[in-house]
Amino acid sequence: MQKAAFAGGCFWCMVKPFDEMDGIISIISGYTGGHTVNPSYEEVKSGETGHREAVQIEFDADVFPYEKLLSLYWPQIDPTDNGGQFHDRGPQYRTAIFYHNDEQKQLAEKTRQEIADSGRFKRPIVTEILPASDFYPAETYHQDFYKKQKKAYLEDRRESGRDEFINKYWR
Repeated sequence: MQKAAFAGGCFWCMVKPFDEMDGIISIISGYTGGHTVNPSYEEVKSGETGHREAVQIEFDADVFPYEKLLSLYWPQIDPTDNGGQFHDRGPQYRTAIFYHNDEQKQLAEKTRQEIADSGRFKRPIVTEILPASDFYPAETYHQDFYKKQKKAYLEDRRESGRDEFINKYWR
């Protein structure tokens, strides 16, 4: 089993695209990349901890290779927005790929360059590729939010503008 970690704005919207696929063992919403040990949602939300909302995915690379995770990740985000994602603003909502080994780093850099070269976006690609660091699971009520709080999830997603962006730039 391997791990991958992706920041794509609100972690509620980053679980569903990867969930329930063959080879995906688990998806945990949480916080990574910051300087505070075991931060709370309120601390991360303040933007002062250096953490980003992210998902950590445990996967079987023989069934679901890392390249496939990347091909699902990129179309969930606006890789040109360095101020957050959609209606979630601040450093805690910036995009990043947190690599766990050199192969993940190389593949992430390769796909980022392919997107930059594609001409799909007029602005530069700003999604960072960073070494994985301590990952802290978010509070229980954030886990599988799209399943447990379907109405609230759908309303937040609708209001965010994420789906409109995805349909315009990725489909």
